[in-house]
Amino acid sequence: MIEIREANLTDLPEITALFRNTITHINSKHYTENQIAVWASGADNEKKWKARIAKNYFIVAEQHNTIVGFAYLTQGNNLDGLFVHKDFQRQGIGAKLLRVIESQVIMTGYKEIKSDVSKTALPFFDDYYYEVEKKQLKHLKGEVFENYVIYKTL
Repeated sequence: MIEIREANLTDLPEITALFRNTITHINSKHYTENQIAVWASGADNEKKWKARIAKNYFIVAEQHNTIVGFAYLTQGNNLDGLFVHKDFQRQGIGAKLLRVIESQVIMTGYKEIKSDVSKTALPFFDDYYYEVEKKQLKHLKGEVFENYVIYKTL
């Protein structure tokens, strides 16, 4: 049974470990070793993660008291992250997180949700009727990442 709840600061170690492991194991099929190392190093910025949890709508998916996924919104309608544990892929966890996030966007009065997503995540969002606004290149610590700006009218 998957339970969705708002994240708190005590979740930080599990959230950052999940972030790092998902990128390392799932996204490695679409990005280079250097890109993966740079992207996964984002887990090390504890101050940034604490601010994300404290200031944003940030939810976790739990199964048997273990965090198996998380998602968070910034600026009211920007899905800034949705990650599912590498060992719990394709079990409906991402879909459940996405439904809760979309409901939150609607409840706060927005008509559209937006996100920047990886090549790996694009097929998932396509399954939930997200449209690609544009393909883009993002620069991070000397690496260039190809990703997509997507949106959905709610």
